[in-house]
Amino acid sequence: MENDSALEIVVVPRTRDLGDNFEVRRALPTTQKRMVGPFVFLDQMGPHGFTAGHGLDVRPHPHIGLATVTYLFDGEIEHRDSVGSVQTIQRGAVNWMTAGSGIVHSERTNATTRQQASSLYGLQCWVALPKKHEETDPGFAHIAANALPKLEGDGASAIVVAGSFFGKTAPVPTLSDLFYVDVTLTAGSRLDVPAEYPEQAMYVVEGRLDLGRDGVFEAGQLLALKANTAVTLRGAGPGTTRLMLLGGEPMDGSRYVSWNFVSSSPDRLEQAKEDWKHQRFAAVPGETEFIPMPDIPGKPVGYP
Repeated sequence: MENDSALEIVVVPRTRDLGDNFEVRRALPTTQKRMVGPFVFLDQMGPHGFTAGHGLDVRPHPHIGLATVTYLFDGEIEHRDSVGSVQTIQRGAVNWMTAGSGIVHSERTNATTRQQASSLYGLQCWVALPKKHEETDPGFAHIAANALPKLEGDGASAIVVAGSFFGKTAPVPTLSDLFYVDVTLTAGSRLDVPAEYPEQAMYVVEGRLDLGRDGVFEAGQLLALKANTAVTLRGAGPGTTRLMLLGGEPMDGSRYVSWNFVSSSPDRLEQAKEDWKHQRFAAVPGETEFIPMPDIPGKPVGYP
């Protein structure tokens, strides 16, 4: 009997504690699934509550060959980078940082927010850049929540966070064909997701998602669809279901990943490591701390 499942694979990421009980779920990359379109990294941050006087402190660190996208469901993060950007992101907005030839940034809870208890909950992704843009000049863009396209109807809503989907395009400066969409479903509601791109997946953020004959899936799972497959999403209840749709066109060749660096060339990764070890990257204005280059044994991991 032919397998008529819409799913290629289901990834259940492990939870990691980064200290102070701040938990992260890493859905990409895993041994089961390395990439979905240009998406090579997906972390769920929190939900986490900070007591007064505490907060997030990610010291300056470098990237090359990718764009980072930060999207929050709760809380805020102050972003600072080596091109001079200083931007506090709050829930529903988008921070899109293009690393290109090289950028350094920090992510912290600002001093005002630390004066009282606060919370943080969101997703961070890395998008590999096409070969022709891997060495583009670094840059940063902030898009307010009210600037993102929205669709609503029959208990389902969707916000196009980046790229194009459902006939809408977000004003985010992507450099490849991709989509990143925030979907909310009330119990019993449905949403038809077309096969707009060859590679498509969904990450269940909260609630329960009903995929018909494929079953019901709990929060914290990445569901990768088979190539060019449409699917119908249903809110399984009892409360609201929230998920992120993501994917796009396949990459233009393999990508190698080592620490915070992504490239089509292993030699370029080694150069970036040496540059960081010897502090050849531009600094973040006003920051003196940094994350040292870790000792990474073996060769960079290549993604087909």
